[in-house]
Amino acid sequence: MNTSGHSVFRRLLRHPSGLVGLLIIALVVLMSASAGFIFPEGPWVLGGRPRTWPGVDPAFPLGTDALGRDMVAALFYGARVSLAVGAAAALVSLVIGTLVGAIAGYYGGWLDDVLMRLTDAMQTIPSFLAAIAIVGVVGASLSTIIIAIAVVSWPMIARLVRADFLRLRTYDFVQSCKIIGMSDLRIIFGQILPNCLAPIIVSSSVLVATAIITEASLAFLGLGDPNVMSWGTILSTGRPELRSGWYMTAFPAVALVLTVLALNLIGDALNDVLNPRLKERKS
Repeated sequence: MNTSGHSVFRRLLRHPSGLVGLLIIALVVLMSASAGFIFPEGPWVLGGRPRTWPGVDPAFPLGTDALGRDMVAALFYGARVSLAVGAAAALVSLVIGTLVGAIAGYYGGWLDDVLMRLTDAMQTIPSFLAAIAIVGVVGASLSTIIIAIAVVSWPMIARLVRADFLRLRTYDFVQSCKIIGMSDLRIIFGQILPNCLAPIIVSSSVLVATAIITEASLAFLGLGDPNVMSWGTILSTGRPELRSGWYMTAFPAVALVLTVLALNLIGDALNDVLNPRLKERKS
């Protein structure tokens, strides 16, 4: 991490909502990283009596589900899947959206029209329904889910990047680069794109939160990867027990809400830290 990165991180830690969000995400990351060490047998082991309520058996602090699986193990492994899907889908969305927005904003003209009409067409389709259709046709697997979420998420980033490129391409430093013969690729990725990173970084937290919710929703509907345990999978298996064992859905729901809330808090804090104009307006 460079000096500016350290500076941003320090300011983020001093921001109240940023600190709270980072602490929650750090806890979720710790759960994800330690799942294999604390529960080496995995989350599918039928280790206890079915429907054991939290606090009844010390071996299962949060109880067991309808099949006797440890709820704590399920939550820890669910954190791993949710974070992996959220981060991977957000990364793919950022790459696609940044490329489309940068090319459209830098070159303009007919290329901008074509790419923006494609973006408009993607945004007219309800994103969750599109994700359901992709997963339903291709098949339920983590890679398919990641691609489906990325396909429906990139237009927001594309419009954001395009707007910044349309503004920055008229600046003197860009014209100077063209005069000295710098290639378009170097101007796009070496000169203009670094000046667009602040809004992209802020939006990335929203993309991760949206991807986590979408994956959980797909798993809840039975369209998740059957080979992994995610928070959506726990919600789906606990749904029939909602009246007699509400804790089976309450714990993964709380984990989802806290994780998404933490990502939104981090996004708000990053917006304050990286947007000096907004900071001046508030002061």
